Order: sequence, then structure tokens, then C-alpha cells
Amino acid sequence: MVSRLTIRVATEQAGQRLDVLLVSMFPSRSRSRLALWIKDGRVTVNGAPGRASTSLRPGSTVEVDEPPEIVIDLLAESLPFEVVYQDDDLVVVDKPAGLVVHPGAGHAQGTLVNGLLGRVGSLSPVGAPTRPGIVHRIDRGTSGLLVVARTEAAHHHLARQFSRHEVSRRYWALVWDRHLPDSGTVETAFGRHPTDRMKFTGRAGARHAITHFSVERRLPPCAVVECRLDTGRTHQIRVHLSELGAPLLGDALYGQRRQVERPVELRRLGFDLGLTRQALHARHLGFIHPRTGLPMAFDSPLPPELVAVLEALERVCSA
Repeated sequence: MVSRLTIRVATEQAGQRLDVLLVSMFPSRSRSRLALWIKDGRVTVNGAPGRASTSLRPGSTVEVDEPPEIVIDLLAESLPFEVVYQDDDLVVVDKPAGLVVHPGAGHAQGTLVNGLLGRVGSLSPVGAPTRPGIVHRIDRGTSGLLVVARTEAAHHHLARQFSRHEVSRRYWALVWDRHLPDSGTVETAFGRHPTDRMKFTGRAGARHAITHFSVERRLPPCAVVECRLDTGRTHQIRVHLSELGAPLLGDALYGQRRQVERPVELRRLGFDLGLTRQALHARHLGFIHPRTGLPMAFDSPLPPELVAVLEALERVCSA
């Protein structure tokens, strides 16, 4: 059955292209899939067929006839992660580092989605069949808080909050400190690296990305940093910190070369303590409950492996 979604363009969305709006409203859909919806006439603006380049005006009505997806049987599994909160509409989980969020290439099972199906049963059917309930993601090597939708209504409501930058997300990061300012904002166009498809980078003509940062503590040659997101692009914090000359500890993709240049004892500190992940933790998540309208806020403590590295740094600095 086709599902129809009606979107009223908000003032802050004025001037956006239609395809950009669809990407923000359907984060689990590929751009090519959304482009096909437009081509097939499934997307209208004020009753007229839309074009990808259509510039939206405040108050305009966008209607999307979302086609049904091919049903794929996902394995429900028992996996180790903490459910921080759950009700009939949503689930908030504390994801450990190393756990992939949803099935994909090379990960047919053993993901957070598989674990949630085993833990809570049903998830929102919105989006790709391998990503039920997924409204936003965090990297495999990042730990911390994630909200997952259990109903279609909750999914669309949460997606709107993310697209309008109404969700509060704060991350704890441990970085190599090369004269990082006490605070600041990184605002770049953001997309895939032109030659390395595994990486992302700031470049012209790509999607907008904004990260706010503030140094909480300096432990030379490292620093503890809080990052706040306005947008949530893939690898956003990792790329922005690396471009500031302050890559995450343990980030082999964006910080490996700089880490190799560090003193031997500190390179050992980053890896010999079992830090097989980047030192990034999604420690705070706040949003409006999609059904009750009440504000919800959650905080997650640092996992033991990051506490161990922090304590080791403190010992080195005090020696």
C-alpha cells in the first residue's frame, strides 16, 4: 500500500531545493531512490508535479506518495547493548563501539537493528527494508545514544526534528591538541572525498555541515572536547576535528598519519590500552516526544575503555 506524507514547508526551509528537503525527511532512502520518486510523479508541490530543482516557499505543501518496499526478512538476535528508554513510539539505546547500526554490505546480521528486533519486536516500516526505525546513525566505532522509531508517525515526527535542527546532540571527544582554540564553529560544505570513497571531506558543491566545539580540559598533548551538531553528516565530527588539526585519538581513517608522528609513548598510550576505536562518544540526546509533545533528554556515561585512556593521560600529565 502506498503511504502519503504531507509536508508543510517551514520558514527556515524556504529556498531549499525539493530534493534536499526529501533527503532530510527520508534519511534512510538513497538519493537515487528519491530522484526516482520525483521522476515518477510521486512528489508534488502545491498539487503540481515537483522537480528536483524546485525552490520551496514557506507555507508550500509537499505531498509524497511513498511506495511500499520489498519485504526482507531480518533476523532477530540477542545482542549486548543497553536500552535506556522505550515506549510504544520509540526506543533510546546506548550503542557500544563496534556495533553497526543496520544491515548493509558485509553486515547481514549482528547489527543494532537485529538486536532491537530481538529486544523490542517491531520497528517503524518507514525507509529502506534493512533500516527499519532508523532516524539517524552514529559510526560503528562511536559509542553512545541513538533514538529509533517504533511507529511510522514517530519516525516522520523525529525526522522532521532532525531536519529542522531541533534535536540536541552533544559528543565527548578526545583529540590530539595542536593549538585548538578554546571554542569555535566549523561550517563547511561536506561530501565524499573525490579520490578515497571511504572518506568524507569539506568541499565546494556538497551538503552543508555545522559543528560547534568547546575545549573542556587540556591534557597535553591531548584535549577533551565537547562537540554539538547542527547537522549530522557521515563522519562529520571526525572530519571537522581533523581539518582543525585535532584528529580523534584512535581514528585510523582521519588521524593515522598525525598519530604516527606523535612520541612513541603516547602512540602506545592510544593503542596498547585496548583503544581499538575512535575516542568519540554520543553522550547527550534531547528531542520532543513525537506523541506527547514533552521534551526528553538522556545522558550516557563514558564507556570503560575511554575512561581508562583518560585516566592514563591524567597520570602522564601529572608525572
